Amino acid sequence: MLAAQLTHAAGESSPGRLASGTRAVVLAVDGECALALVEERLHVAGVDHVAIREPDLPWAGALMAIGIVPAHERAAIRRALGRLPLL
Repeated sequence: MLAAQLTHAAGESSPGRLASGTRAVVLAVDGECALALVEERLHVAGVDHVAIREPDLPWAGALMAIGIVPAHERAAIRRALGRLPLL
C-alpha cells in the first residue's frame, strides 16, 4: 500500500498534467530479469511505456521500474500485466 501511495503522490505532484481518471497501480515482480520480461511483453504488445534505469552506482544501468504511458487501450495492458500481483 505504501508503494501505491508514493506513486499517487508522485503523479499528483508532477508538473505535467495527467488526464482526469488516470490510474496508478503498483505491481510486483521477482527481480530485474522478471521485470525485463515484462518490458519485452509490453514492447511486443505495442504498449507505450518508459523503462526506468538506475543512473548511480552500484546499480548503474539496472532496470528498476516501468511506467506505462496513460492509455485508453486497457486490454493490451491487461494481457501483458494481468498475472502480476499488486504490491
